Amino acid sequence: MELKIEKADWLFFLLCLFAGVLAEEAFFREQIGISYFVFIAVFYTIFFWKFRSFSFSHQRVGYLILISIWILAAGYYLHDTALFYALNILVIPSLVIFHLALITSPKKLEWNKLFFILYTALRLGQGIRYGGIFISYLAKILNRSSNPKQFNVWKKILIGVAIAIPFLFVVLNLLISADAQFEKLVNNLPNLFSFQTEYVFRVIIMLIYGLGFFGFMQVLIQKNVQIVKKEDTLKLHQMDGIITLTVLFLLDLVYVLFVIVQFKYFFSGTLDAGFTYAEYARRGFFELLFVTLINLTVTTGVITFTKGVQGKLKIVIRFFLSVLVLSSGVLLISAFMRMSMYEDAYGFTFTRVLVNSFMIFLLVIFAYTLVKIWLDRLSLFHFYFIASLIYYAGMNIINFDQIVVDRNIARYETTGKIDIHYLNSFSSTGVLGLIELYETNPDVPGLKALLKQRNAEREYLNPDTWQSQNLVRDKAYKRLGELDLK
Repeated sequence: MELKIEKADWLFFLLCLFAGVLAEEAFFREQIGISYFVFIAVFYTIFFWKFRSFSFSHQRVGYLILISIWILAAGYYLHDTALFYALNILVIPSLVIFHLALITSPKKLEWNKLFFILYTALRLGQGIRYGGIFISYLAKILNRSSNPKQFNVWKKILIGVAIAIPFLFVVLNLLISADAQFEKLVNNLPNLFSFQTEYVFRVIIMLIYGLGFFGFMQVLIQKNVQIVKKEDTLKLHQMDGIITLTVLFLLDLVYVLFVIVQFKYFFSGTLDAGFTYAEYARRGFFELLFVTLINLTVTTGVITFTKGVQGKLKIVIRFFLSVLVLSSGVLLISAFMRMSMYEDAYGFTFTRVLVNSFMIFLLVIFAYTLVKIWLDRLSLFHFYFIASLIYYAGMNIINFDQIVVDRNIARYETTGKIDIHYLNSFSSTGVLGLIELYETNPDVPGLKALLKQRNAEREYLNPDTWQSQNLVRDKAYKRLGELDLK
């Protein structure tokens, strides 16, 4: 690959280096807060400036992904949810790479095919390769502009330093033993130069980010991209219709019998003799949810690998697939009811509320899959991707922590039961919930002492750097300071 770097490219390279500096400042200095949103804003400003005359493709789904990226980045400032804090460190960069590859790809290239994932990985690899070639290009420029005599001088200096090191080691040890003040001076030398090590690593991180941004976007803007798509290599092996029908029949038979025999057990909302709420909910919930996920895998697999089956056999397979999907829906509803009973008995946690939302999402997925069984023209991957993106972005914009806090406080007002230690360890939203509970019910056992402890530790919620600014943590810090705990 021969590089042709023009003046505009050098300006773009400097902008990418600036983005690299900002990335190191935003992600590696302090806890991530508003810094992620700031970085995304700057990064996309540079991107759209570079591609200002580029004709983008797949813009509708591109806008959806872009909005989702902004929502996920804003979540670092708006909320204080540990799970999404960790997940989005990987999810956001993945979505950004996919989004840039999507809107710069050829318009004829279908993004809702498995091949597009390979295409995205290929473009990313080309970007990394471009960065390496660009480094070699810079090295050649520096070599041409350097003076051979000066190079030889520096070479000899380095050789002299290498020869002197053993002698310096012996001499320094002798002098240190001879004079205490000199020993003190030598021992302080590492403190004088220790900051340089940190700066070296920071510069390396900045360069890696800057070169990565530059190489990836330089590759994406090239329009002379040849996409070689060999249909023969992408064809999937087809499943035999009779074998598939036999498997579906046996699965459906088990599910139908299971639902009929235990229908009352599923939906009565009462406990059988000898069962506690925990045993009833846990014993049934996880098994039903796992079986439902297996059914979804079987259903999508059959739809994908039986496209060659035609005639009456295809209609019968569709019928048994429909029975499987409907049975899965019944299992999901049962699992949802079991979890609701468990929450009523033992309270609400982030995991339980998240699982409830996931089951609702699965019901939507199964509803679409049921329609897809009878309509070949629909795309499973297209809907699954968009639905998953909307669901995940929705979870980030909805404050799940606040939902958990509100439900636990409402449960306390009804039953008088609440786990204040869980809310305390939950997040800053949990601390705000405890403050709200104390203002209305100051006699909750242990609550005042717990808030006094949090008030003594409130400085941890008040970061002194711009990177870590967070709306919920800042609010918790202020409310703890205003709270009267005398």
